[in-house]
Amino acid sequence: GSWNARHLEGGRPVESFHVTLAFLGSRPRSELDSILSAVRVFAAETPPFELRVLRYREARSVGMLVLGDESGSGTRLATGLQTRLERLGVYRRETRPWLPHVTVLRFGKRPRLDPPLPALGPFVPSGAAAFLSRLHPTGARYEVLESFPFAQ
Repeated sequence: GSWNARHLEGGRPVESFHVTLAFLGSRPRSELDSILSAVRVFAAETPPFELRVLRYREARSVGMLVLGDESGSGTRLATGLQTRLERLGVYRRETRPWLPHVTVLRFGKRPRLDPPLPALGPFVPSGAAAFLSRLHPTGARYEVLESFPFAQ
């Protein structure tokens, strides 16, 4: 079985794993083209970069794998995109700095787990994508609206 099935009871399915650059919440369809254009531009300007799993962390309602972004490229991508989306009036920046992570577990009561880290090694994201998230009783379901490769 997968790492999350072995170590996280009720863990998120692997196919839902992603690193969020900016969470926009509910937006009108009329804003979609400008949002997609912003993601497209920033992805095209971002060379491939490495991320690595640093630790498991639990926050208020989620368990996550915190990722290391040693080159800073992921952080530059996220903060640049967030600034552009703010200027478009479609995003409100969070007060906390961007933390690269993958949500692997959602919970009502913190389980205080200490799972071994997955044996991934460094990995290179292939690009960025705009997702539509729909809430269901079993959790969010994600639909890729458009994918954008990083610069080559």
